[in-house]
Parts: sequence; structure tokens; C-alpha cells
Amino acid sequence: MADQAVPMESPLWMVTAEPVLNQFVLDLQRLRTDLLQPDAAPRDIYFSAATIATVRAAFGNMIRHGEEQLHRLTHLLCDTFDIGFQLMSVVIGEVATTHERFTLSQSLASVDLYSTTDLDLGTRQLNKLRMYDGKEWSTPTLVANVVDYQPLVTNGYAIHRLSTRIKAEEEIWNKVVDEIFDLDGIVRQDKQLRHLSRYVKDVFGIKIVVGTVADVYRLQQQLVELRWPAEVLGAHQIEANANTRGLQFVEVKDYLQRDEHKQSGWEAIKSVVQWRGKTFEIQIQPLHNFLNEREQLTSESHLSFKARREQVRQHVAEQLPLFRFYQDVLRWLFHDPVSAPPIYPGVTIHLDRSLYGSDAERNPAII
Repeated sequence: MADQAVPMESPLWMVTAEPVLNQFVLDLQRLRTDLLQPDAAPRDIYFSAATIATVRAAFGNMIRHGEEQLHRLTHLLCDTFDIGFQLMSVVIGEVATTHERFTLSQSLASVDLYSTTDLDLGTRQLNKLRMYDGKEWSTPTLVANVVDYQPLVTNGYAIHRLSTRIKAEEEIWNKVVDEIFDLDGIVRQDKQLRHLSRYVKDVFGIKIVVGTVADVYRLQQQLVELRWPAEVLGAHQIEANANTRGLQFVEVKDYLQRDEHKQSGWEAIKSVVQWRGKTFEIQIQPLHNFLNEREQLTSESHLSFKARREQVRQHVAEQLPLFRFYQDVLRWLFHDPVSAPPIYPGVTIHLDRSLYGSDAERNPAII
């Protein structure tokens, strides 16, 4: 059977060069194809605990490397537009019992950006807190977190802040299953889910907030025309070549025009760019719309980005039981392998810590 190609055009895989992780997904894709055959025979599936540990480490490396590139690009943009800044970790949390939401900001040192992931920064802040609802204490849950680059003085491009966010902030089992089943492709083809497609894309993102709509267009044009000299790139320890001298625009969508407004009222120019061989999303948004968006995100009635993505997955799982089974299997492998494995018709799962030689030769479905 020919190997099924890993969807390398997807944003998640555009930011990784982790062969172990790619091979893991390829093996699971091949297995998915086999299980979907109408005459699929009952089978035992073996997982190696050592491989799972290696894959988890590779996924962590992918996230850290992607975020490092994201922050290097943001630093470069700040210097390009002559912006001195203060780094802030901004977390939106939710009280577990009452669902009340709050915003927590904490200053950061540059070294923190490269020693841990943005998601870990937010989680670490919330883990220090206990919230009292009048009856009991609880640890708040994370709704969203970003790293803000807040300008210290006014600047010529009316930039109020730059924020970085990694949308691949889900647990590894969800991200891998999304890739195996091409969740974004399923959503695009489903009329009921098509309007939610932006909730399943996984791109390392930069949001730039400027004063007015006119400022949005002015800055967008500057980004398109940007060309960095070798000495500027060298000052940031970046090699000067065709992939680093400018931003390569893959896609641009203008949501400022009235006919293109999102139903939510969201306004911005959104671009997907490649730089240094990685893929990023850059949003430029007017200040009034950013403030409205931030206010909605802290509202109890607001359905968060993560919640909407889960809504999409739930719909797909209801239509495709194998999708749900894969979610359950990977959640079990990466979170709770000591419990009983998930069940699927005709499949028996084993997690073996000493799987070598004869077992591997006996059954090819070893991952």
C-alpha cells in the first residue's frame, strides 16, 4: 500500500522539521485508511511507550521553535518601525465555578520568551491563583493568553501594540487528530461548519493594533514593501537570504470593507506570510475594533476560540466515529495510559513498554 502523504501544506506542518512527529502522523494516517476499509479484518494495534515519549518531546520542540521564530520576527518588526516596547504576558482566565472572566497582566523579560512557551507562561500565572466564589476556592482555567509588545512612546505608524499568539495551543492529541483527518478540509466542505473554518487553522500569529482604518492600510503597504538589509538581520542573529529579507505573502484578506465584515463585527486585514521558511498569520486591526474584541473575550457570554473549535470537533466526531476513537486513543496515550484503552469495533489496543523484534515483525501496526 502506498504511503499516504502528510499534509505538509497545512500551517501546523509548515512550522515543524521534526521527522519523528511527521512519521508518527504518517503511521496513524496509514492506519486510519486501513480501518476505514469496508472489509477491514479485526486487528491488534501495539503502541510503544518509548515512541510516544519521543513524539511528545518532538511536539514540544516544534512549538518552542515556532514561537522562537515568531518572537524574533516581532522583535524585528518593532525595530523596523522604531518601537521601544515593554513585554507583557496577558492572560484571560475564568473562575471554574461561576464562569466569571478576568484579565491578568504581568511584565516579562526577553529571556522568558525563549525559555518556555507562551501557553506555559499563561498557565503558570493562573496556577499561582485561587479564586473564591463565596463558597469554595478553585484554580481558574485559561481562556486565552497572548504576549503583548506595548510601545513605550508614540510612533510614526500609530501602532498601539503588537501581540503574539500561537493558535496551536491545544493538547497534542487534538492537533494530531486534526491533521490526520484534515479537519480544516472537512469544515470547508460542510455547509453548516464552513463559517467556523477560522477556528481550526493553526498558525503562529501576530496582531498589530493601530489607530484608525487608514493606519491599517498604510501599515499593510509597508509590510508588503519591507526589505531588510543584511546588517539589520545580522543584528538580530538572522542570516540574510531570500527567505529572510522580506515577508512572502501567501494570502491577504481585507475584513475592513463593509461587505467583508465578519458576523461578529471583527475588522482587520489578515495576511498569511512566510518568513525564514515558516508560516505566520499577521492581523492589522484598528484600535476601536481591538478594544471591542477584548471586551467580548472577557464577557461571560462570549464563546471562546477554543470552545468554538471544540464545537467543530464535536460535530465531526458525531458524523465520523473513527475521528472520536482517534481522539480517545491519543488522549489516552498522552494523558492517562494506565487506564483501560479506548474501544472500537474490531480493534484491540496494547501499550507495550518492551516491544521489540518478534512482536514488531508479527504485527505491522506498531506505532
